[in-house]
Amino acid sequence: MPEARTLALTRNLAAPRLACSLLALAGALWAWEARAQEAGGEAATEATPAAASDAAAPEAETIVSHGYNFFGDLKYPDPDFAHLDYVNPDAPKGGEIAEWAEGTFDSFNLYTIKGNATGWGTFPFETLMTSTADDITSIYCFICTTIEYPPSVDWVIFNMRDDVTFSDGAPLTANDVKFSHELFMEQGLESFRMAFGSQISGVEVLDDYRIRFTFAPDAPVRDRIGLAGGIPILSQADFERRGDRLDEPSDEIFLGSGPYVLDDFEIGRRLVFARDTDYWGADLPINIGRNNFDRIRVEYFADSTAAFEAFKAGEYTFRIENSSIDWATGYDFPALEKGWVVKTELPNGNLPSAQSFTFNLRRPAFQDPLVREALGLMFNFEWSNETLFYGLYTRTIGFWNNSELMATGTPSEGEVAILQPLVDEGLLPASILTDEAVMPPTSNPERQADRANIRRASELLDQAGWIVGDDGLRRKDGQTLDVDILESSPAFDRIINPYVENLQRLGVNARLDRVDPAQETQRRDQSDFDLTTWGFGMSLEPSTELKQWFGSESAAESNRNLMGLQDPAVDRLIQVVIAAKTREEMVTATNALDRVLRSYRFWVPQWYKDVYTVAFYDQFGHPDPLPPYALGETDFWWYDADKAEALRAAGAFQ
Repeated sequence: MPEARTLALTRNLAAPRLACSLLALAGALWAWEARAQEAGGEAATEATPAAASDAAAPEAETIVSHGYNFFGDLKYPDPDFAHLDYVNPDAPKGGEIAEWAEGTFDSFNLYTIKGNATGWGTFPFETLMTSTADDITSIYCFICTTIEYPPSVDWVIFNMRDDVTFSDGAPLTANDVKFSHELFMEQGLESFRMAFGSQISGVEVLDDYRIRFTFAPDAPVRDRIGLAGGIPILSQADFERRGDRLDEPSDEIFLGSGPYVLDDFEIGRRLVFARDTDYWGADLPINIGRNNFDRIRVEYFADSTAAFEAFKAGEYTFRIENSSIDWATGYDFPALEKGWVVKTELPNGNLPSAQSFTFNLRRPAFQDPLVREALGLMFNFEWSNETLFYGLYTRTIGFWNNSELMATGTPSEGEVAILQPLVDEGLLPASILTDEAVMPPTSNPERQADRANIRRASELLDQAGWIVGDDGLRRKDGQTLDVDILESSPAFDRIINPYVENLQRLGVNARLDRVDPAQETQRRDQSDFDLTTWGFGMSLEPSTELKQWFGSESAAESNRNLMGLQDPAVDRLIQVVIAAKTREEMVTATNALDRVLRSYRFWVPQWYKDVYTVAFYDQFGHPDPLPPYALGETDFWWYDADKAEALRAAGAFQ
């Protein structure tokens, strides 16, 4: 996973099956990837979105619906739709798709920061409601048939299907839903409980297949139904039989109700999921044309070089290529030349992950914004892109790249109205009201070290009191300015080492601190790093999950707020985003938040690309066009038996 680190653990979920509030449960999944989006609000048969978003609106007849959208209409308004628009309803079932993962794993439990969990640990789980790859701001009944709620959304009742079973054949009932909710609220990630724990004031099992969630009066209306409908449902009987805990690692996967079950595994090396031939939901309209493979195999490799060689030899069959040098120069092996392997770019409409080198603000030296700005000037993206990346990447600018949510230029009138009180209270500088949004520095693409940026960075460090000594190193109060860049992937060496050299030219005692993946995970969890690659997975409808990424209370648990940001202005802006009742209000508030976050320079923005670069053995089919928000290779692609047989006959696989 050399250059695009942030999606590697979550891309295999294929289509978004969860609301963004559910993403908050899986702190180890860098969510995100904009495939699993937060969705809340109202797409009812009788109330308008405005009525649904106004808690003070007079109560009307209870709304009954098969889906929910806070700001707009459902893409699939008819509950009896035949199938999703983007699938092939006649896709054959069978065969295997095999992918790769880097590093190792020693746990199946993604809902704790302890251990080194596999990124595929949520595969068996389902939720009351789900989203789709072409309508990520809506959620639809899945394990439920309908939802009932008042226009104020003070409560919601889920009318559940009575034929849902866990993979062991036991029925899934409302008691399992209540148990799972209480489990996540008691043992879930601290940052999740901090952000969402107070939103639901009560859960009542009405009968075996009806459950009611009552929301706290101050719970954000936009989050309510998405939170209640997005909790992964675990089997109460199975979980209690094992004596497991959600906040501890587990070498056994939890029991779920999904279309795939864990069939075989070797800890740290291999996973094999098999399609459950007795899967309860196989014939649901929302599942037609999906879950097509009999087997999904994942092979783990110590590094990307070994993984690429294994792909060339046919040891696995599908690869998302995250290395620009491999994409540009490495695809000249016999399997490709013989036409056995397809190499292609496919469109990616997701919000790009905001990938960066991220500072640990707990370190005293990095609490000074002058120091952070100076060190950021030393990363030459333009030279890296031209020299190392073959021009394949675009510079990350903000946390909501390529969307209307990203701040641009000077603040709009609406942004000023939000920011002015924070300036008046002394929480933000007055310049935030008039300055252009902070942009990453530009550098000379022809030279690794940009002299103008070195001069500017030197001035900033001088201002901050870090003075160059006779040995060429900068010191303050007798201490050198040390920057260790934590990284586990050898493929990142060629990117980080030039950055280290530029920092050293500035008088910084910098070095690449390369460790194995398990150490990297442990040290991030323990906040034991100076600078490390991290991705901020934002939503197209941001809400309470922002507390996990940027809220002061989440700084103690570093699974998302890795930098340890604690800032009262940011906390206040997050509340404004959460409280937005219209899309226009949400966009303006997010613009203001993006503007302030970028002004703090706790990151050195890296890069992204707006296509999937994929290679696969030519034995698969996929819808054309793909839906905008998912590649979906393990979801709605399928196995072509005739092509596979031709490849085997030609000797493509050993």
